[in-house]
Amino acid sequence: MNELQSTKQAGLAKQAGLAKQAGLNEETAAQVAELFSALSDTSRVRIIATLADGEMNVGALAAAVGISESAVSHHMRHLRQMRLVKTRKAGRYVFYALDDDHIDDLFRCGLEHVLHG
Repeated sequence: MNELQSTKQAGLAKQAGLAKQAGLNEETAAQVAELFSALSDTSRVRIIATLADGEMNVGALAAAVGISESAVSHHMRHLRQMRLVKTRKAGRYVFYALDDDHIDDLFRCGLEHVLHG
């Protein structure tokens, strides 16, 4: 395990400890469940994986993920509502990016868990 991974794991452990100390109320538990529900679709996971490398517009995402532009737009609406992605307009194009580093960390931790075996 490298130093960056150790630091991230220590941060996650601290956050887990804070959640346990505060007690996980029903509203917060529901929000976490909704977050994981948003990640239960393989197309959305592939979109997030693609956006982990940088921002893209719908056309580029559709080509990268291998689904239609209308399907990407549908998924992006859901991901925006969940605050997993943010937008930036440039002329008539809308570019999407991960909302913050937490989303990237969540994706990478999940991927690492799956690949770990």
